[in-house]
Amino acid sequence: MSSRIDADEKSARTTRRRFLQGGTAVAGGAVLGPSAAARAEADNLPPNVPEWMKVPGDPTGGQPYGTPSPFEKGVVRNISKTLKQYISASSRTPLQELDGIITPNGLFYERHHGGVPIIDPAQHRLMLHGLVERPLIFSMDDLRRFPSESRIHFLECSGNPGYIKPYGKTASDLVGLVSCAEWTGVSLKLVLQEAGLKPEAKWVVAEGADAAALTRSIPIEKCLEDAMLVYSQNGERLRPQQGYPLRLLLPGFEGNMSVKWLRRLHVTAEPVYSREETSKYTDLLPDGTAREFSFYMEAKSIITRPSGGQRLSAPGFHEITGIAWSGHGKVARVEVSVDDGKSWQDARLQEPVLTRALTRFRLPWRWDGQSAVIQSRAVDETGYAQPTLAELLAVRGENYFYHNNAIWPWRIAADGEVTNALA
Repeated sequence: MSSRIDADEKSARTTRRRFLQGGTAVAGGAVLGPSAAARAEADNLPPNVPEWMKVPGDPTGGQPYGTPSPFEKGVVRNISKTLKQYISASSRTPLQELDGIITPNGLFYERHHGGVPIIDPAQHRLMLHGLVERPLIFSMDDLRRFPSESRIHFLECSGNPGYIKPYGKTASDLVGLVSCAEWTGVSLKLVLQEAGLKPEAKWVVAEGADAAALTRSIPIEKCLEDAMLVYSQNGERLRPQQGYPLRLLLPGFEGNMSVKWLRRLHVTAEPVYSREETSKYTDLLPDGTAREFSFYMEAKSIITRPSGGQRLSAPGFHEITGIAWSGHGKVARVEVSVDDGKSWQDARLQEPVLTRALTRFRLPWRWDGQSAVIQSRAVDETGYAQPTLAELLAVRGENYFYHNNAIWPWRIAADGEVTNALA
């Protein structure tokens, strides 16, 4: 019996090789056979036994801290190669390469204003002072003695993306300054209660321990709602790029307000009007006034597959999928258009649908092989619907920079190539 099976496998390999060789090209009278790589790949395909089944794999514990497969080495943060400097800069999450709603820690977007400090947690302290009954200084061990909680929330840079060309080619280029994680830490409300707020306390000024000493003023209402002092992300301690050993997290607020490397909380009666809320993170309106303290990130979505830089292999069934989010709560629905906005249909929201977290949406679609423009728009639980870029520019003008939550369309050419429809 075994000899018959061996003979069948040998025949199958011979037939497959003949098929591959039959597809070779003829150039200048010479027959170009399949490459060594193609032949090796064919040898690993069914019904053959692939090479990795013929020898033992790597030993257990060969990687004390696990890393992705070498075949996924291209899935990395998107870092611009044209920046003038990389101390006050950002890197983007490769959204089009990810599934689900959780961003791996190694791919979480970054935005730094003074580089990434390396802080010894044993020497780090959080000062809490100002309009409180009992000024306090906490070590990391002190904070971990408080009851902990874990919640899933997105974090997004308010400049994700800008309003003027050139626009990005991929989903990461466009809106890669957003990521989502499970955060573990302590309720800020609980810590403020420990210190005792005075009646005139209206703001909390948060300061980071980086070289920029980034400082933001936070309304006391947000501090008492859902703000967290975070020390872990996706089950492990924060990484230095995400604020190790301690950061503030303000779910739904613009990312720079979730101050990293948190060292001080100053309770005040007024905002401090720091550099990051006057010369930065404010916007000039067409009438000459400026919009400040814009805080909330509005409802937004992006199709990640198919999206810019990808190519549809052939006409037929394809799943349209992407992510949606809102700083004002849960995503209520996501609508998708496959005819350049002429009509819309509801996509399916993948569970779980959480407040102020990324939500994955999906829509089955049969592509007919003709040119098409696809796009998505999110509607959150307040009823707010994601606008077009033209609608935003009509209200905010071309000097506006932050809080661009516009609908972004992708153009699919007849050959399957996907590009930015607004580029």
